[in-house]
Amino acid sequence: MTDPEFPWLSVIGAVPLVGSVAVASVPRGRELLAKQLAVGVSLVVLALVVALGVQFDTDEAGAFQFTEYHKWVPEFGVSYALGVDGIALVLLALVALLTPVCLLASWNDITEAPGARRVQTFFALMLAVEGILVGVFAATDVFLFYVLFEAVLIPMYFIIGGFGGAQRSYAAVKFLIYSLLGGLLMLASVIGLYVAGPGGETGFLRSTLEGASIDPTTQRWLFLGFFIAFAIKAPLWPLHTWLPDAASEAPPGGAVMLVGVLDKIGTFGMIAYCLPLFPDASVWARPVVVVLCVVGVIYGALVAIGQADLMRLIAYTSVSHFGFIALGIFAMTSQGQAGSTLYMLSHGFSTAALFLLAGMLAARRGSRRIADFGGVQRVAPVLAGLFLMAGLSSLALPGFSSFVSEFLVLAGTYGRYTVAAIVATLGIVLAALYILIVYQRVMTGPVAKAVEGFRDLRPRELWSVAPVIALLLALGVAPQLALDVINPAVDRTLQSVNQGDPQPDVPATAEQGSGR
Repeated sequence: MTDPEFPWLSVIGAVPLVGSVAVASVPRGRELLAKQLAVGVSLVVLALVVALGVQFDTDEAGAFQFTEYHKWVPEFGVSYALGVDGIALVLLALVALLTPVCLLASWNDITEAPGARRVQTFFALMLAVEGILVGVFAATDVFLFYVLFEAVLIPMYFIIGGFGGAQRSYAAVKFLIYSLLGGLLMLASVIGLYVAGPGGETGFLRSTLEGASIDPTTQRWLFLGFFIAFAIKAPLWPLHTWLPDAASEAPPGGAVMLVGVLDKIGTFGMIAYCLPLFPDASVWARPVVVVLCVVGVIYGALVAIGQADLMRLIAYTSVSHFGFIALGIFAMTSQGQAGSTLYMLSHGFSTAALFLLAGMLAARRGSRRIADFGGVQRVAPVLAGLFLMAGLSSLALPGFSSFVSEFLVLAGTYGRYTVAAIVATLGIVLAALYILIVYQRVMTGPVAKAVEGFRDLRPRELWSVAPVIALLLALGVAPQLALDVINPAVDRTLQSVNQGDPQPDVPATAEQGSGR
């Protein structure tokens, strides 16, 4: 698609970054203004993304649209290049939808301290995360993608380390070390990719590198650098250990931005970069990756069942969910990859609802321990009801979009890796256990003494969670709204790795019968 007259993607990324500076500049004592300004900016971004989506041509969803190209450092082949296909558009929508939700839910979570401007800083950092994420999902230059991939660590590090729980410093440093280690491996592969590729002024463009002739051994080493970085970011077992600490110590709104949106960079990178840039290496590594995914599905679910901390339980469920997402990607079937992309969207919404509602519970009780609750549904029925709906979405109950996405992932995997699909299906059974057990312990039974004074959701809290639940139901009933955008991009990815859907085995008797 030709360059648009209006630089939509640059504007969508710039608005939250400029808004971040504006919010950070609000003087002390005007905290309410800072909050209102931040929410207003996020709603402007949402409106711009909706306008972008309306103009998006679904018939050409496999190609990059709204492209922008400017030379940045031509001597090293670096360009400022943006564009979105169907997969990137879906993730842009996820960012734009969840940011105002997180800001509304965090309205009273940040308290002021003498001589500090904590409210302004927190809301400014959240907008900065949004702006950088827009660039990550829209970048079509590999070096630009890498720069933004690393840049998003900075505001998220300060969100965790500055506004989290008692172990926030440890969690923030662990998050940073893991991410930087993956980033260094990726940087080495980025440089190697330019050297091994065609080079020139457009040497880092995805369009230049896709289909480039690279020695198989070199391609495998480069693939590993990218894949490990993405596996850490996702996170994929066994590189997941930073996630429970970071997600449980971050403030609820920050946890949603981390697990619901930022971690999608990892799975997005697998489908948008690993497969098209290193097709032969991706097929070579596929069996091992599939095994890691299945282990992650079962491991995350089993560990979640044994958690005593509500936030850590939700974090471990995400380890299991990311196993499903990566499994669909590396099954390399149209159903699997379409399901994985829809799963990214569904997981973002369901995890957002769970983290935000768990944060509201913890704020009312002053504790995150599951044992400290009981009988909440008697004193806060709306809160309990929405928590149940978010949990049912997480366990992929029919009627929610997560059911459609999980079904597509398993169906797409079954055609190529039957045993892996069967074992991964156990994750659904385990998901029912960890969700229903925690609901039973927290929401049902006699009312715990410390819960007696609970008040139900305030209108602001309801407005921050109800739209997310509504979207899960809407996409569960009409998943084609998203799949029509996703499928063409998935087809293009499969073509880049020269993979198609496996043909079903036809019994010999059926063949003979058809020939009579």
